[in-house]
Amino acid sequence: MSLAAFRPVLRRLIEPLSLAGLLTWVAILLGIVRLAPPALMPLIAGLLGGFGLCLIAGMLIDDERAPLRWRRVLVVAQVLLGLATCTIAREGLAPVLLVIAVAQLPSLLTRRGLVAVMIAINLALYLIISRIWHSSTPVLLTMIHAGFQVFAAAMTIYAERAESARAELAQVNAHLLATHSLLEESARDRERLRLARELHDVAGHTLTALKLQLALLAREPGAAPAVATAAGLADSLLGDIRGVVGQLRQADGLDLRQAITQLAAPIPRPVVHLDLAEDARVDDIAQAQTLLRVAQEALTNAARHSGAANLWLRLTREGRALVLEVRDDGRGARSLTTGHGLAGMRERLAAIGGTLIIASERGFTISARVPLS
Repeated sequence: MSLAAFRPVLRRLIEPLSLAGLLTWVAILLGIVRLAPPALMPLIAGLLGGFGLCLIAGMLIDDERAPLRWRRVLVVAQVLLGLATCTIAREGLAPVLLVIAVAQLPSLLTRRGLVAVMIAINLALYLIISRIWHSSTPVLLTMIHAGFQVFAAAMTIYAERAESARAELAQVNAHLLATHSLLEESARDRERLRLARELHDVAGHTLTALKLQLALLAREPGAAPAVATAAGLADSLLGDIRGVVGQLRQADGLDLRQAITQLAAPIPRPVVHLDLAEDARVDDIAQAQTLLRVAQEALTNAARHSGAANLWLRLTREGRALVLEVRDDGRGARSLTTGHGLAGMRERLAAIGGTLIIASERGFTISARVPLS
């Protein structure tokens, strides 16, 4: 494995929660093996080693591309290995393995499912402590370890909420930046048009009147040569102003490239590859906003649901239409269910005369076509 390929693996292992779980497992391994009877040491070491392998495997595949059932299987295996270690080792450190396993459950189960599993785990732990360990305080010990489990699960839940809030905030910020970029483009067009009108209505009319007056003076007998020169200069200046007005009125439309780039910037996964044509511009602010919303919804859906590693966003001009295509290499879907996001895309595009085509056989592809006004 090359260094570049190993970096994502290392990055997952040294994440705060992952690193805490690994260090705790190592400490338990060293503590239990050191105190284990020689006859049971191979079995206990095997149980702890299996727990560690399942823990590391769960960390390495803990992303949206991995089937949820396999991640659940790995955590269930950790629970069973942890209970088996508690049964055989009869060591106070062993139940901490269950804390590590429970910390992984909030992302795999509903809240009711999490509570049910934790109750089952602690009932089993109580039976082990009372029947096998023959402890005089089984309820107290079980409650202590259950409290650690609740704390670990709560930390995971709050960490996931914080990460989700951070991602949503980044998306909102990107949306605001993209909208601000469009508003700046639109404001520049309006200011350009206002200046063109002012030059045409004020300076143009005044210079025309001045030119006519100078032409009349030049026809008078004995008029100075300077009058004819001034008339020529006024005529030349009027021509220059008309040229400037013409250039100011030639707006080349709103540039969507910067706005779409800002939308894609905060998405860490999948990796977004942009292909934005320079002539992909629109004259209507409503069309620009619609294309931005379609791009935003497609990027958000890919980040949340596709499990893709790469996403390609392409914006091109085809005749009198703009085509926005968003394609990923995710899992796709055998049967397509139109949710609120896709329905909103269709409604926005239909309002401006556009169309939407969706394909989900290999990855997920969204193609939006907008006729230019």
